[in-house]
Amino acid sequence: QVQLTESGGGLVPPGGSLRLSCAASGSVDSKFGMAWFRQAPGREREIVAAIGRSGAPTSYSDSAEGRFTITRITGQNTVFLQMNSLNPEDSAIYYCAAAKWYSTYTEDYIYWGQGTQVTVSS
Repeated sequence: QVQLTESGGGLVPPGGSLRLSCAASGSVDSKFGMAWFRQAPGREREIVAAIGRSGAPTSYSDSAEGRFTITRITGQNTVFLQMNSLNPEDSAIYYCAAAKWYSTYTEDYIYWGQGTQVTVSS
């Protein structure tokens, strides 16, 4: 079993930054692909960014491209999401997830964290 624990969410004004962290424990395979998803009220869960086992490849949603950066420390099974230039549309619960391979498809992700709330508001 794999446990994923997110941290780093909170309230930030428009234009601000946040760094989310995800720590994986349990039967973690270093080959796992990792990703960040988000879900806003009334909307479907969407992938924000994905990263391969050694830090590459990476992929971003159109809304995240150029503003967000996903990184990982493979030896520590830790994944980060640096979010800059945040706007109110970025407000959502952000989830960390793991798949048995690098993927940009939600259905491939089999392990999920509990989520961390990000609110962008003045």
